Parts: sequence; structure tokens; C-alpha cells
Amino acid sequence: MSFPPLPRPAVQALRRSQIREVANAGLGREDILAFWFGESDQPTPGFIREAAAQALSAGRTYYTHNQGRLDLREALSAYLGRLHRTPVGVERLAITSSGVSALMVAAQAILEPGDRVCVVTPVWPNVAEIPRVLSAQVTPVSLESRNGRWSLDLDKLLAALTPDVKALFLNSPNNPTGWTLAAEDRQVILDHCRRLGIWIIADDVYERLVFGPAASAPSFLPLADPQDRVISTNSFSKAWRMTGWRLGWIVAPAPLQEALGVLLEYNTSCAPDFVQEGALAALTRGENAIAELRADLARARDQVLGALRGLPGVDAPEPDGGLYAFFRLDGCDNSLDLAKRLVAEAGLGLAPGSAFGDEGEGWLRWCFAARPEKNAAGLERLAAFLR
Repeated sequence: MSFPPLPRPAVQALRRSQIREVANAGLGREDILAFWFGESDQPTPGFIREAAAQALSAGRTYYTHNQGRLDLREALSAYLGRLHRTPVGVERLAITSSGVSALMVAAQAILEPGDRVCVVTPVWPNVAEIPRVLSAQVTPVSLESRNGRWSLDLDKLLAALTPDVKALFLNSPNNPTGWTLAAEDRQVILDHCRRLGIWIIADDVYERLVFGPAASAPSFLPLADPQDRVISTNSFSKAWRMTGWRLGWIVAPAPLQEALGVLLEYNTSCAPDFVQEGALAALTRGENAIAELRADLARARDQVLGALRGLPGVDAPEPDGGLYAFFRLDGCDNSLDLAKRLVAEAGLGLAPGSAFGDEGEGWLRWCFAARPEKNAAGLERLAAFLR
């Protein structure tokens, strides 16, 4: 009898990255204008790079604490306290090797095979697939596009959050739609989850990238007691243009931190010291860089959304935050095929909406965190394709 060398069924069933599939279709072509990945086309600010480079040159290449350097956690505690106007103690913080790792470790800490979780969708694939990696069952609750904006049917979400649900995964501002949880809905969701003992795992990676005067998107952190079943995962990737650095963090109840430290040891051991030095510079000296990025994104949003809405048959709801325009074309029922056609025929790289779950089918995602001339050239190619 032979036993085929296959992974376990839950891993075999994971969705393959359709964003990568589209990107692979354009490999080797220098004429592609790519907007498929969620990152700025500008490098990390120089003062952050210089801080990390100096640490690397000084030989800071050794292991650090599983949960991150104490000085970095202290700076992060101060940063979160200023941002959310509520104390976030060092004992609730852990530094992780990327925001993806933060989500995975948080899920590993609380989920068991067969647990039910709810996920607000469409959403970045990792948010929905990480519970499935752990053999949990995922129930999607879809956002709706109405009157030119994305919205969450709060009653539908609460109805889905039944006593047998272990956790709610919620990404706000949302990738890919830009939807942002309304401030008034936070307490309703928190109270409901408190009554039923449901964990809230908030993917807050885009919280600083909101359009308007607020310093950040509405967060559960100012409302939650330190002992509440609320976990915030975050990353240095987006707000400080540090996608390639792979550094994130977790805010979790203090009683969970010992287990998180063990899980971090078994996942990555610790984040690199010199990378943490760059993050320390970002937290302590980075507010001007965030303000500049937000201004750039607001201009890019207006540029891209304005042009998309001028094209025939295009529906482009307004994003409240993030880096993306999520739009659809009349008659599109296979966004993966359309995205591949755009690569082949127009030299335009966009992410297919189906990459973000069945609820995203028929839509396309454009990352507009690019220079104005690049966005303009891409918009011209799309208009020519539609003609």
C-alpha cells in the first residue's frame, strides 16, 4: 500500500493567491503598469532606513526577546496611548515578524479545529484563510455597496454572531473596499461579543490611512477593558511604507501574552534587532511621514476614482480609508479572467476581486498608492481597453 506525500486536507483546500496568479502572468514584461500589490511605489522614508542600517553596521544581528525589544514596546505603548487616548500597557504588547504573523499567532492562541469564526468580507485573503489553516470553519458576512459607498449591515452581522461562534475577524479600514467601521457600531459589536464570550480579532493595519481629519480609524482599543477578549493586530508596513521589512505587533489581554511568547518562539523566535531599530525610528519620528503619505493618498484617491467614474459602465464606490479603489465593470462575471486579459492586452496589472472571496467576484482592485503620472498612465490604458 502506498501513501501519497500530500498535505492535510485543510491545507489542500486553501485558496491559491489569485493576485499572485495574475502577477505571474505578467512576469518578464517590462511594459506592465502594476497596481496589483498593496504597497506604495515609494521606498521607506530615509530616516527609518538609516536607523536600521546603522544598527546593522554596528553588528546588531543577535536574537532579541520573543515579544520584541523592551524599548520598542515602550515606544509602541506611548504611540498607541497618544493615538487612541487610552493607556495600552507594555504587558499587552508583542512585536511580530509581520502583520501576517500577528494574525496567525493570534489565531493559533485561541482557535481549535472545528471552531466557528465569522469574517467580514470581501477581505484580504489571509484574514479568511488563516482560520482555515487551523481547521476552523469560516462564515462570511458580506459588506454591501449602496449609494456609492460600502456599508455593513449591523443586524446581519449580529445575527451571524451566535453563541457557537469563537471569534469575529474584522479588517477596518478594509482591504479591498476601503470600508471603515462606523464609530457608533463599535460598542454594539463589543457588547454583543462580550455577552457571548466571542473574541474580536481586529486587523488594524490601515488604521492610520483614513481620509479626513481623524488621526486614525475608529478602534476597539479605547472601548475595550484590558481583560476583554479583544486582540488588535497591526503592521509597520502600510503607514510607514515598510512592506518589505516584515514587522508587526499584537495588542492582546495580558493573560494571553505568555502563550503568545511561546507561540512566537515556535513560529519565528523573534524579530530581527536591526529591523526593530527602524521601527523605533518610525514610531518616534514618523508622524510627518504619515501625514505626507495620507495627503498623497487623498490626492491619488481623487485622481483614480474621478477617472474611473468617468468611464462607461464602471461602478466605483468611495473608499473611507486604505490604499485601494475597488470597482466593477458592467457584465464582468469572472474577474480573474478579466485581470489576466488586462495584463495581456493592456499591460495593466490589477488584482481580481475574486481573490478577496466569492463576495468580491466581478470586481477589480486598484492600489492607487503610486505617483500621479503612473496612475494617469494606467487609467489611460484602462480607458483604451474599454474602448
